[in-house]
Amino acid sequence: MVRYRLTVEYDGGPFVGWQRQDTGLGVQQVVEDAIPAFSGEHPRVHCAGRTDAGVHAYGQVIHFDLARTDMNAKTVRDALNHHMKPRPVSIVEVEIVDENFHARFSATERAYLYRILNRRARPAIERGHVWWVAQPLNAEAMHAAAQVLVGRHDFTTFRATMCQAKSPIKTLNELTVSRSGDEIRIKARARSFLHHQVRNLVGTLRLVGEGKWTADDLKAALDAKDRAAGGPTAPPDGLYLMRVGYDPFTSDDEI
Repeated sequence: MVRYRLTVEYDGGPFVGWQRQDTGLGVQQVVEDAIPAFSGEHPRVHCAGRTDAGVHAYGQVIHFDLARTDMNAKTVRDALNHHMKPRPVSIVEVEIVDENFHARFSATERAYLYRILNRRARPAIERGHVWWVAQPLNAEAMHAAAQVLVGRHDFTTFRATMCQAKSPIKTLNELTVSRSGDEIRIKARARSFLHHQVRNLVGTLRLVGEGKWTADDLKAALDAKDRAAGGPTAPPDGLYLMRVGYDPFTSDDEI
C-alpha cells in the first residue's frame, strides 16, 4: 500500500464545495472519479479541510492510498490532471509519504486569504473571485480592530449556527488587513477554523471599514458569544485556502 500526499488547486465557483454531495458536483467527486480511470482502484480521499460552495483553493492538501506500487508521484499527478479535464481542478504537487501522515489530522496550521475589491466599478474579469464592495473601506482601521481577535478566544459569535465543532474555542494566530490599490487582502492563520469563521470575521470587519463599528464594538461582539451579535457572513467568492502547514512553525510568505 502506497500513500500519496497531494496539493490541489481549484476554482470553487462551479462546485457545491469540497465534499461529495447528492445536491451537486463536489471537488472530492472530481478527484475520486479520476483515480480509478488510471489505477483501477477506488480509494477514499481525505482532505485537510472542507471548503464551502464557491470557496477557492491554491493549497488544499489531500491524501489517499493505492495498493499498486508501480506508480511514482509524477505519474499520479499527471494521470489525475489528465482525467480531471476540463474541470477547474489541478494537482500541483504529489509526494509519497509515510502511512502515519493524514491530510487532516497531521495538519498544524491552515492559512486563508480573503480578497475584497473595493471600488465603485463592479468586477468584470475577477467576478466570482473577489467580494465587490463599492463603499470605501478603511483598511487601516480594519487591521487595528482585527488585532482584538488574535489569540485564544471563544469564537461563538463568528461560527455558523450549523457548525459541528465540539468547541467554539480556537486560537487565531494571525488576522491582518492590508490594501494594495483597489484590493483589500485579509489573511487569517490558525491550526483550525470553525465553520464560516473567516467569512463571518470578514463580514464583521467590513462594518469597521465603513466606520459603523469600532474596535470596541468588535470586542463586545466577541465577548457576547452570540452569533446574532456579529456582522453578516461575507460571500464565498473572495475566500481562498492558501496553504496547509504540517510543521510547528510555518511562514506566510506564499500568501
